[in-house]
Amino acid sequence: MTRLYLAHQLCNHTIVLFAFSILWQLASPYAMAADTLPALKNDVAPQSVLEMWEGFDPRAEALDVEILKEWEQDEIILRVVRFHIGIFKGAKAKLAAVYGFPKSADDANEKLPGLLQIHGGGQYADYKACLAGAKRGYAVVSIAWAGRISAPEYRVSPNEVQLFWDSKQDDPNYRVTTDWGAVDGYHAPSRNAGNQFPSAKAADWTLDSVESPRNSGWFLCALAARRALTFLERQPEVDPNRLGVYGHSMGGKLTVMTAIDPRVKAAAPSCGGISDRDNKSQLFAQTIGDGNSLKRISCPIIFLSPSNDFHGRIDDLPASVAEIKSKQWRVTCSPHHNHQDTPEYEVATMLWMDQHLKASFRFPQTPETKLQLKTEKGTPRIVVVPDNSRKIASVDVFYTTQGSDDESMQDTMTRFWQHAKPTPVGDAWQADLPLTETDKPLWVFANVLCELDEPVSGVGYYYGDYTSNTLNLSSLIAKVSAADLAKAGVRAAIEPSLVIEDFQEDWKKEWFSYRANDWSQSTHKLHAAQFKAPKDVKLSLTLQADEPNKFIILLDEYAAELNLPGGAAEREFSLAPSDFKNHAGEPLPSWQQVRRLKLTHSERLRPARGQTGQPKLVGGNWKGSPPQLKLLRWSESKD
Repeated sequence: MTRLYLAHQLCNHTIVLFAFSILWQLASPYAMAADTLPALKNDVAPQSVLEMWEGFDPRAEALDVEILKEWEQDEIILRVVRFHIGIFKGAKAKLAAVYGFPKSADDANEKLPGLLQIHGGGQYADYKACLAGAKRGYAVVSIAWAGRISAPEYRVSPNEVQLFWDSKQDDPNYRVTTDWGAVDGYHAPSRNAGNQFPSAKAADWTLDSVESPRNSGWFLCALAARRALTFLERQPEVDPNRLGVYGHSMGGKLTVMTAIDPRVKAAAPSCGGISDRDNKSQLFAQTIGDGNSLKRISCPIIFLSPSNDFHGRIDDLPASVAEIKSKQWRVTCSPHHNHQDTPEYEVATMLWMDQHLKASFRFPQTPETKLQLKTEKGTPRIVVVPDNSRKIASVDVFYTTQGSDDESMQDTMTRFWQHAKPTPVGDAWQADLPLTETDKPLWVFANVLCELDEPVSGVGYYYGDYTSNTLNLSSLIAKVSAADLAKAGVRAAIEPSLVIEDFQEDWKKEWFSYRANDWSQSTHKLHAAQFKAPKDVKLSLTLQADEPNKFIILLDEYAAELNLPGGAAEREFSLAPSDFKNHAGEPLPSWQQVRRLKLTHSERLRPARGQTGQPKLVGGNWKGSPPQLKLLRWSESKD
């Protein structure tokens, strides 16, 4: 009897537990819920963008927003939040973000346009983007797809992300952040050591068990970004019909992937989203590759593409513009820059949003260009017709014969662009393009710098503050093959030159700097055929400095330190390759392989790849007014 009684009681207890479990599951919105994405049919992966997104509704699941921190700064409400992304392989995933909007929006009847900001690789979701955007009348969410967050008293660096992964809640630095659950959408670092972010191959941490675009971190993060649009449109202060998206680098590609969402009314990718087309995996190329998403973009879009960017290449812009459905597009291309910009280019993002989400600004039209190859002197000529609806500060033309469709990343980043100063001819501007060599393709584009009615402030690619009084618009790059140059009778018109720079008039147009308050300048001139070093020469620089200082000439990773005595007299320094040393103290082998030359007052030399050691500082802080640069040239060696 005792055994029968115990069995009966155990059976009743099991029934009660089972019933309680059922009731809990019914009460929870995610308990027993199906995965966000449908399972593959017969293990066949999606073969197109449409198939990749098939079955996903970014609005279907509850957001379950958590507020992790809230504060007020400069009349802006700022929050660190986290919300539900989806359910993958039976596990919930949550996205952390920073969100900000003007405090006055609480009392205003008119709702705000919303902006989604997507950070790049190694970057953070940053409150500065939300603060700056909110000051311009937007509600802004900056998503932490990699888990990293930068906010006052809520900083999540890779160390804190690791603490989160390890569930070390007792650590004082522990912070709640993005949780991808059973999949891995993290990057730099990824949670799983073997996770190659762009890959579509199957692994333990991927959604599908076969090669599939849904396995790629690109897809997961774009899905999270589309959920962030849902977060934005459901905020009480946001107008759901006025949403924009922008991002830099990896965030640029994610911007393009997100902009296919019909809720996006304006997009601004920088340094990405136009060039990822040649993945070795055919499946990846036909689904995740940039061209596939570009073909489905119908919203107004502006591409911020520096001329030497390794991730979003300027020569891919014509194809990208041809692929999009939208007729409202612009491009802005800074010469010589790689993966970062200066204010007159960065400001395009906010002004683009102002035009299409607030109707408070109007962009001039894209400059029209016409390239003439057959001329009386055999020198190509370009005619530029700018839109004069805004006062034009300058028109500039940049061209190169160092472009190639299959160039290396290093070649892309160090390509030299010659500057041509056009002259006005009626409503147009005209410039000749003399060449040193005609057996290589010619690439050329025009920049038109327009004056703004008032200064515009914001934060740039890497969250640094900027203010700009001008806006740059570019033409699409024109590319002419060497065969077409020969067919048109184009002839070389420039001889190699011993004078590298005379520092006269517009000399800075062929140099570049990312810091407006620093006189340092860099150039890729030594990489060009016109300025290649002859045999047995020295590099000579003539300059003058009012006070004693150290002056640095940097050739790639090799530095020469000059001691300037100061005073009114000009000084000439003549240097051999052996005068330039790298971090290890090794001399520059020769002039021939140099790609970048920099004139500056200080530089940190870093160990070469594979070597160890701390960075070494050469030079130091500059005293007095900037140096007066007089002449940079190749001079006869007297050794």
